[in-house]
Amino acid sequence: MAPPDQDNPQYRVLARKYRPQTLGELRGQDVLVRTLTHAVETGRIAQAFLLTGIRGVGKTTTARVLARMLNCVGENGTGGVTAEPCGVCEHCVAIAADRHIDVLEVDAASHTGIDNMRSLLDAARYRPSLGRYKVYVMDEVHMLSGPAFNALLKTLEEPPEHLKFVFATTELRKIPATILSRCQRFDLRRIDAGELARYFGDIASREQASATDEALALIARAADGSVRDGFSILDQAIAQGRGTVTEDDVRAMLGLADRGRTFALYRHVMAGRIADALEGLAEQYASGVDPVVVLEDLLELTHWLTRCKVTPDAARQAAPEFERTQGAEMAETLGVPHLTRAWQILLKGIGEARVAPDSLQAVEMTLVRLAFSATLPTPEQALKALQESTPPAPAKGSESRAPAVTGDAGSEVPQSFEAVLDLVERRREAILHSHLRHSVHLVSFAVGNIEIRLGKDAPRELPSNLARLLGAWTGMAWQVTPSTRDGAPTIALSEEQEKKALLEETAREPDLSRILEAFPGAEIVDVRDGDKPHARNGNP
Repeated sequence: MAPPDQDNPQYRVLARKYRPQTLGELRGQDVLVRTLTHAVETGRIAQAFLLTGIRGVGKTTTARVLARMLNCVGENGTGGVTAEPCGVCEHCVAIAADRHIDVLEVDAASHTGIDNMRSLLDAARYRPSLGRYKVYVMDEVHMLSGPAFNALLKTLEEPPEHLKFVFATTELRKIPATILSRCQRFDLRRIDAGELARYFGDIASREQASATDEALALIARAADGSVRDGFSILDQAIAQGRGTVTEDDVRAMLGLADRGRTFALYRHVMAGRIADALEGLAEQYASGVDPVVVLEDLLELTHWLTRCKVTPDAARQAAPEFERTQGAEMAETLGVPHLTRAWQILLKGIGEARVAPDSLQAVEMTLVRLAFSATLPTPEQALKALQESTPPAPAKGSESRAPAVTGDAGSEVPQSFEAVLDLVERRREAILHSHLRHSVHLVSFAVGNIEIRLGKDAPRELPSNLARLLGAWTGMAWQVTPSTRDGAPTIALSEEQEKKALLEETAREPDLSRILEAFPGAEIVDVRDGDKPHARNGNP
């Protein structure tokens, strides 16, 4: 059945329709309910209450419930203060309709001055007209000015017996300590996402609307602990889906990324697959997702996966089945050090993306940075590998050699392009080694990042193959980028030129010159130091 028509004058939004009317209906505030119930039962009712918490968590609603508890007279009109107001007496009905003459709700944000406060306090001296107590509910009380707080303090120190204050605030730290010390304080907590999802499912059923578990989980997550925010989202989702609330509709309505895409993107960046990660980002951007939201989703996923590592049961309890399955697999392959490093990079990237001229470019750079760093060894791993690979001290007079830096795979990390060729040769990749020597021009080299120009004989897939092999051999991510810049001569050509220059220089030696003159047609084909030829990797 379709939900009520919101154009109908009789229609009430869900936040008002299902506003709690008793302590028992308050969600997730067990401490407050228990304390107020015991206070009424023992007759120890405070003169002033201070309710603090995030927006939409129930501060004003609790204040109205308190007002009903203090003024309810029961169905027969003879009852007293109660923890369970009847809801039908004239006071309960009037308070619920916001028209009780002795219950005054004041928005402190628009009554900040001393004159407003004096007017309120002058009226407070008179006894209630109808009810048992006058109840002053002051919302956003932290907005009062200093003089207004001072005037209020006088009344709080010696309040009339018929007067009760209920203060509500989202900024507890802005309230003077002198006021705090005279109030009974309750911190209304955020509502757990799992509890919110169950509550919203119950409300959807009452509204004769159908909602999937995934959609309810999305709404609860977006509500961020606020019942009112969640009601607003649920209200809109029911209207948009004409009584059917689906995950896709909620995502489209809130501008959220698809959860499956978020998991896939996270896998790509944490595996160092930069091209796949950028392609995934482009797909989400094309579908209308804000690039910053993509990073925020990755940040939230990083936090959740970290909790899955340290408290598996608690983290997965409220998650949908898809997330529990995917999260368990990812948490097995990722260590806490890698997750905390990802958190720092994403957090910094979100700040950069929000101020960058082009947020998409900033997000792309963050993903590149994250993908490159994700497969790097942690400081502990690097230190351990360095200690394990340090050779014995060289003998006196021998050439000192720096220890090799190793990656996760236990192989040395090449520190130059020539070292890359040596590694390729040792790994018996003869065809690749030949192409690198004869058909590749080095443009720039840094550990983990190589830029090359391919000669006409080099295969187009050489950069990706080289990056893949280096990653497997060294245990870290490598990026090999093709370039259009000229770069240096090929290794083979450089060695040929070096050998030619060396032979010409050798031929000018006096003794060798005389030998060449004595043997016409003779030529120098190689120069050796002992048994080792000078021309490296070349054949004379």
